Amino acid sequence: MIDPLIILTALATGMLARAIGLPALVGYLGAGFVLHELDVAGGDLLQVLADAGVTLLLFTIGLKLQLRDLFKSHIWGTTVLHMAATQLFFLGVLWAVNLVLPGLGLDLGAKLVIAFAFTFSSTVFVIQIMQERGEMASRHANLAIGVLIIQDLAAVLFLAFTTGKVPQPAAILLLLAIPLRPLVLRLLALAGHGELFTLFGLALAFGSAGVCEAVGIKGDLGALVIGAILAGDQKAKELSYNLLLFKDLFLVGFFLSIGLGGWPAPEIIALAAVLGALALLKPLLYFPILTWLHTPPRTALLASNALANHSEFGLIVIAVAATAGWVEPVWSAALSIAIAVSFILAAPLNGLSHSLYRRHRERLARFESTQVRATRGNTDDVRVLVLGMGNIGTGAYETLAQRYGWEVLGVDDNDRKLAVHRAMHRRVEAADASDPDFWARVDLNDVELILLALTNHQENMLVVRMLDRLGYRGEMAAVVRFAEEARELERKGISVFNLFAEAGAGFGTHAIRVLDGPAAAAKAEATVEVKR
Repeated sequence: MIDPLIILTALATGMLARAIGLPALVGYLGAGFVLHELDVAGGDLLQVLADAGVTLLLFTIGLKLQLRDLFKSHIWGTTVLHMAATQLFFLGVLWAVNLVLPGLGLDLGAKLVIAFAFTFSSTVFVIQIMQERGEMASRHANLAIGVLIIQDLAAVLFLAFTTGKVPQPAAILLLLAIPLRPLVLRLLALAGHGELFTLFGLALAFGSAGVCEAVGIKGDLGALVIGAILAGDQKAKELSYNLLLFKDLFLVGFFLSIGLGGWPAPEIIALAAVLGALALLKPLLYFPILTWLHTPPRTALLASNALANHSEFGLIVIAVAATAGWVEPVWSAALSIAIAVSFILAAPLNGLSHSLYRRHRERLARFESTQVRATRGNTDDVRVLVLGMGNIGTGAYETLAQRYGWEVLGVDDNDRKLAVHRAMHRRVEAADASDPDFWARVDLNDVELILLALTNHQENMLVVRMLDRLGYRGEMAAVVRFAEEARELERKGISVFNLFAEAGAGFGTHAIRVLDGPAAAAKAEATVEVKR
C-alpha cells in the first residue's frame, strides 16, 4: 500500500504548481524531493505505477499517430533538423562544463545520452497551454504536437535498443496484429463506451507490452506499435481520451520516483538550472526552420514558443539509460530540476506569444515565403463572416448562404475541416480568427455581420477585443454555453445564442413539428421569440 503522506504531498504540490500557472508535474517532481527529505520510501507499488504510466504514455501516443500529417515536410523536417542541432549544442555545452568541472566525469557516451534528453520538448506543457487558451484545434497546436510526436518516436527507438535484448524468432508472429485490426476495432465497438471499453484499452496496452517482453522486445515499444495499428479510427480517439486520466495518474508515480532518489550535488543543481534556462533558446532555431519550410510566421512563432521547454520524455530516457549503466542516476534528478526551470520560464513567454506577434508583426513578415503568400484565399466581397466551422458554424453558414450566397465566408484553421468544406463547395478560408494578418486582408467596412462560433469563450473574447481595436461597427452574434459568458458578451453589445438553454427550445419545436405539422411548429417558435 502507498503511504497516504505520498498522495497528500503530491496533491498539495501539484495544486500549488497549477495555482502559479505551471503544469502539475512540476509539483510532483518537487513532492519527490520533499518526501526524500522526510525519509519516506516509495516502495515497489510506486515503481509499478511508474512503469504502467510509461507504458500507457506510449500506447496513447500510438493511438494518436496520423502518419499522413507526420510525413509533411515542415513537421518531420523541422523535428529532424532541430533535434540534430540541439544535440550538437548541448553536447558542446556538456563538453565545456566537463572541462570546468572535471569531477563530473562525463565520458562521451554519457554526454551523448544527456544531450539527447535535452532535445525533447514537453507534450504535457504544450497540451496544457493550448487547452487553457482554447487553441487545441489550431494550426500552431497541430504543428507543435506533430513535432512532439516525432520526437517521442525518436525516444521510443532509443528505448527499444537500451535493453540489449535480441528478439526471438517468435517475434515475427507479432505482424499478425495488422490483419487483426478490424477484429480488435469491432470488439472495441461491442465494448460500448463505459468501464468495459476502458478495461479493454488497458488490456490492449499491458497485454501487448507483456507479449513483446516474452519474445525479447521491449514492452513499451509493443504498446506503441499496437496503438499505432489502431490509430485513425474513431474508437482509437475515444480510447485515447478514456485512458488519459489513467496515464496521467500512473505517471505521477514516475515523477515522484525521480525526486525520491534524492538531491544531486550543489554544482549539479546549479548546472541543471542553467541547462533549464537554455531551453528558451529553442525557438531561435525552431522559427527560422519552420518559416524556411513554408510555415506562416505567426504559426511558426506560436508553435516555437510552445516548444521552448524540456520534456518529461527526456526524464524517461535518462532513467532508462541510468538503469543500463550509461549515466549516473543523479542525472535523473538533475534533469527534473532543468525541466522545472524550463517550465517556469516558458509559462510567461507563452502568455505573451500573441502580443509579441502583434508588436513585431512587420519584422516577422520578412520571413514569410512566397509559397505561403500564394496560398492566401480571396477575402473580397464579404458581407458575413462565420468564425469557426464546426457543427454549429457550418449550420449557420448553410442558412446564411441561402440568403447571401458567395458573400458568406467561413473561417477555420483546422486543415481537415477545410478539405471537407471545400469538397462541399463552401467558401471557407484557412485562417486563425485571432490572427491580425487575416483581418488585415478583410475590408471590415463591407462586413455586416460576424458570427462567433469558436471553440471556447476565451477565444471569442480575444476576437471581440481585436475587432474593437480595428474599429469594427457592424453586427456580431456569438454562441455561448454558460450564462456568465452570455453576460460578458452582452455587455459588449453582442447578441448571444445560449447553446444549452436554446437547444431545448429548438428540440421542443422539432417535436411539435413531428406531432402537429409545420404550422404548429411555426406558432411555437413565435411564442418562444415573444418570451425572449
